[in-house]
Amino acid sequence: MNPDVREQILTIISEIPSGRVTSYGRIAAMTDGASARMVARALRDLPSGHELPWFRVVTASRKLADHGGADEQRKRLIDEGVAFDERGRIAQERFWP
Repeated sequence: MNPDVREQILTIISEIPSGRVTSYGRIAAMTDGASARMVARALRDLPSGHELPWFRVVTASRKLADHGGADEQRKRLIDEGVAFDERGRIAQERFWP
């Protein structure tokens, strides 16, 4: 991945406000050429102990992606006041920007 695009992805993720979420695709659209999969890869490649709010990135269907950290992601979002409906979706009003 182009280092400049990776940096754009990480900068956008760092700007997601507490209690809000955004999708992989929305992040990609804010960059100079990233895809949603590239955003996912950038998140997957983060070193342990990083400070980025990775847990605020969800799928376009307003659900958590199926990955090993999904339980932790759900807990962190709930701690920030993000609620899930009976189908596991997050309200559209919580999406940023």
